[in-house]
Amino acid sequence: MVQPFDLAPDRPEHIDGILNGLDRYNPETTTVFQDYVAAQCENQTYDCYANLALLKLYQFNPHLTRDETITNILVKSLTVFPAPDFSLCLSLLPPHILSPHLSSATGAHSNPAVGDAPLSEAVQKLSALNAHLCAARYDAFWATLDGDDLYADLVADVSHFEELMRVRIAAVVSQAVREVGRGTLEGWLNLQGKGFEHFVGEVCGWKVEGDAVQVPLNKENEAKGTVVRENVKFDQFTRVIRRAYEQPV
Repeated sequence: MVQPFDLAPDRPEHIDGILNGLDRYNPETTTVFQDYVAAQCENQTYDCYANLALLKLYQFNPHLTRDETITNILVKSLTVFPAPDFSLCLSLLPPHILSPHLSSATGAHSNPAVGDAPLSEAVQKLSALNAHLCAARYDAFWATLDGDDLYADLVADVSHFEELMRVRIAAVVSQAVREVGRGTLEGWLNLQGKGFEHFVGEVCGWKVEGDAVQVPLNKENEAKGTVVRENVKFDQFTRVIRRAYEQPV
């Protein structure tokens, strides 16, 4: 059963009241939503509906925008892929933020120092991660994340970000395969040795057998034959048969 888009089991009552009332469009609630985003980052909870409401408030009140909060919202949306939350958040950002960051006319390097990156640069960096995830290039995702110190700053506020991403990658893998090579899965999860075996065995509940990892059967990765039966009555063809005997005009 598909859950409602606006459902968030861990949503506090005061946030739910704001979202379901006129205060949702009140600029004074911006700080409340910002604190809620910070709490999501710390408590490993997630509320896309509330985060989108905050981004909508930023649209109406650009002077209240906080770059750090927008970055945290985007990072949190990555942790629920393959859901389209990241794209939904991007759709509420101003066009100039979505444009690639350009170096200054003085020829400065296009990658600013950690902590000094403009929001547009952060969005481009996170969009690159999202592109790897959407294309199931998990090795490239980890290589990109570990290859630039700026990413460490962007995801710093989200507690256990890497662990959350491993869980999501494992969930997607379990929906597609029943067996995967150990070396391949190590690259997808960015884990090796005992850390890999612990995650696969204890967190995922999978079995490591030599150079292969066995994924338990579930309704997503089970191969099922489908038989399509059509119930077509003869009366439905009466018009077709009648036209075959009609004389052309």
